[in-house]
Formats: sequence, structure tokens, C-alpha cells
Amino acid sequence: MENFINGTPVATIIFIFTIVTSVYAFSNAEVYGKFMLHPYSVSRGRRLYSMITSGLIHKDWPHLLVNMLSFYFFAFTLEKTFASMSNWGHFQFGLLYFISIILSDINSIFKHREHFWFNSLGASGAVCAVVFSYILFYPLNKMMIFPIPIPIPAVLYGFLFLCYCVYASRNSRDAINHDAHFYGALTGILFTIIYYPDIAAYFISQLTA
Repeated sequence: MENFINGTPVATIIFIFTIVTSVYAFSNAEVYGKFMLHPYSVSRGRRLYSMITSGLIHKDWPHLLVNMLSFYFFAFTLEKTFASMSNWGHFQFGLLYFISIILSDINSIFKHREHFWFNSLGASGAVCAVVFSYILFYPLNKMMIFPIPIPIPAVLYGFLFLCYCVYASRNSRDAINHDAHFYGALTGILFTIIYYPDIAAYFISQLTA
């Protein structure tokens, strides 16, 4: 644990805090309800805090497990990468994560501003930002994605994931906010390029080497 705190303090705090708040909300309906993003209210200037708190709770154990596993596999490496490139690396990682929670939901807030019944929660948008920022640095690292039986390059996973999000946002009825996944991924890419403008050329060079 000491190594995690010293090497990746921001990712460690986010990881622990998200698990604790999510587990607590599972058994506390009041916290669960207050923390959820409610576009109808936010678009009218109310419950603005939920643009952040909605990323700190999850629907159920499987939802929490998937997001935190993805966070664990990508976030700690990404924070170390940022820290190795800049004295502000830890701050940059934290800013990317929390801004992504907000920006990944902007489209949903606008889209569902008249839908009183719609709520959204979970760290998926921010986690997607982390994953796609990671892909810019390590596009050819192999990833195992169910149900594909062989490892595939991270960049291929990213392409397939974005295609799926676009399709699912238009066609699915599974109550999952696929828009947040898509816009979270784009936010991660954009902020990484803002931080490190040379990353775009590096990414291309890795694919064409």
C-alpha cells in the first residue's frame, strides 16, 4: 500500500474513496439518491454537485467491480506516466479524471433535461477517459476483451469500443448511459493531447513503425 500511495497518490485515493462511497450508498438510500446525476435538476441550476458525486457511486456490485477493475489496470500506470513526464503529473491525472466525470455527462444533461425520470451514476465516463489516455501512450499493449479469445492491441480495443458506444447509444434499451462512455473517452484523448501535444505524433509513430 505504501508503494501505491508514494507512487500514485491520486489514483490510490480515488480508488479507495470510490469503493467506500459506493459501498456506503448501497445501504443508504438517501445518499444514493442525492449523489445521482439528475439532468432535469442540473439543467435548472439545482443539485450541481451531483455532476461530481454521481461518479463516486455505482448501481450495484457488478457495476462497481467492472469500473474499479478497469481503473486498477489502467489508472495507476497512467498516473506514473504523467508523473514521469511532468512535475505536475499527479495533478494532471486528477484533473483529467474529475473533469471527465463532468464533461462525460454534459451531453446527457442536455439530452435528458426534460426527462424527470432519468438519472445517471457511476465512474464509467472518467474511467473511459483514463483508458483512452492510456491508449495514446501504449497503443500496441495487448488487452484481453471478453468474448474475444485472444489478446488484441489497445488501439483496436479503443476503436471497437467507440463504435459500440455509438451504436448502443442509438439502439440499446439497457439503461446504461453509453453517451457518458463515449464522451468520457473523447475527453481523455483531448486532455492528454492538451497536456502533451507531441503525444499525437508519438501515437501515430507507434502505429506506423
